[in-house]
Amino acid sequence: MKKLILAAATLCSSATYAASNVVVVTIDGLRWQEVFSGADSKLIEHKDFVKEPAQLKQAFWDESAQTRREKLMPFLWQTIAKQGVVVGNRALGSKMSVANDWYFSYPGYNEILTGQADPEIDSNALENNKNVTFLEWLNNKPEYGQKLAAFGSWDAFPYIFNEQRSGLYVNATFDSYHIQPQSAEMALLNELQAQTPSPWQNVRTDSFTYRFAKDYLTHIQPKAMVISLGETDDFAHEGHYDRYLHATKRSDAYLEDLWHTIQSIPGYRNNTTLLIVTDHGRGYNADDWQHHASKKAVSGYMKKLSHFQQGIIGADEIWMAAIGPDIKPLGELKAHKEFKQDQIASTALTILGENPQQFNPQAGKAIKEIIKL
Repeated sequence: MKKLILAAATLCSSATYAASNVVVVTIDGLRWQEVFSGADSKLIEHKDFVKEPAQLKQAFWDESAQTRREKLMPFLWQTIAKQGVVVGNRALGSKMSVANDWYFSYPGYNEILTGQADPEIDSNALENNKNVTFLEWLNNKPEYGQKLAAFGSWDAFPYIFNEQRSGLYVNATFDSYHIQPQSAEMALLNELQAQTPSPWQNVRTDSFTYRFAKDYLTHIQPKAMVISLGETDDFAHEGHYDRYLHATKRSDAYLEDLWHTIQSIPGYRNNTTLLIVTDHGRGYNADDWQHHASKKAVSGYMKKLSHFQQGIIGADEIWMAAIGPDIKPLGELKAHKEFKQDQIASTALTILGENPQQFNPQAGKAIKEIIKL
């Protein structure tokens, strides 16, 4: 009898989840301010950041913050917020922050993917990550078939995922895409990528990243993958608020197309969770919105920003969203305890039915407040 009771208790304590697949999408440096309030009144007509303010206002402005945010990210607010959850509106007391000490990209992506901030990752240098990402850990489990992959626009991703050690398929920067059988569309995209100059030396435009990732998702059908979009951060660094807003709206359109694609594939329909997060925040004002760095960072690696003696205030403030069969339809989460970036990996693993403690005992705990148990 004791054995039967113990077995029953074990079964009851082990949650079962509907999602067999997880896709994590990161949108680099997209501020929570735009996500939750739309275009910023301090920036949308600023002569230093906007070339055609009348056109930009026509596209994105309204006196209502709710209308502005729906103009900017219609899919997020009309679908994800209604069927899933959105976290990080500090105006409502909903807080999410990074756990690392630096507030810029490589430390942020390491934290997202490994579940733990690493104080030794203190730059964006192209060095292989000594830490194991949750994708690498899963890729070594037979049931995942070594099909897991990551797609990104930035040239640091092969190093962040440690492509050499992990065995993951990582397609980033200006990598061609040669997954077989190759469609005529993918062959053409390879040609266009080679022939189309990027605005940046080490970052490609997100249109190539997304379309290559979509093809991989459709034809290889991995149980988990990461797609990292980057234009928002790059346009912000250049001080192009207009292009930053347009990149945000394109990112939202990619999310919509991705979700519709997922629902169109029998292997993914109604058993796939989409997690969306950013790697860092940005400043609040016209003099600092372009930047992100902690007080510790501006005294070292980010010393070009040393005139911001306290670092960039707000650069640690991030947000996330989620939709899928295991996500509670909580909508826009209001005042709650503060969540951390290091909880994303464990959240993804928990939804997949994996034990995060076996992956990394030091990883942040899964955000179970948003998961159906």
